Amino acid sequence: MPPSTTTRGGPASSQRGRPTLSGKTPMSTARHNRHRKILRDTIQGITKPAIRRLARRGGVKRISATIYDEMRKVLKIFLEDVLRDACTYVEYRNAKTVTVEDVLHSLRRRGRTLYGFDQDTWSEQKPQRRQDGRKRPFRADRIY
Repeated sequence: MPPSTTTRGGPASSQRGRPTLSGKTPMSTARHNRHRKILRDTIQGITKPAIRRLARRGGVKRISATIYDEMRKVLKIFLEDVLRDACTYVEYRNAKTVTVEDVLHSLRRRGRTLYGFDQDTWSEQKPQRRQDGRKRPFRADRIY
């Protein structure tokens, strides 16, 4: 059976919109697979500059090149342990959501008490709006 339209060959991009034997157009099948995320180990998301900033905060002056992979391994083990404890707290409460308190309790259990996230001392206050609802006019001499 001859083709319904005449083609002269060339790249497949020139034949866009022409149905195949399955009835789908080549563009519609390529559209779904075009931007597929490459799966990799997520610990590689902790970048070298991030590890360097943490080390600088800890007072480290010079960092060896072999430290980065070792830091990722240690961080992954630490996070797995903390999150395992947090998930244990969630299962005990028969809940589905990990809360801040779950993470705080698991950190405290490991001897890493984290301050500043206690609900008794922390309150979310929204910025106060003017009573009449108008914004203040912009002035160049005002410090923001």
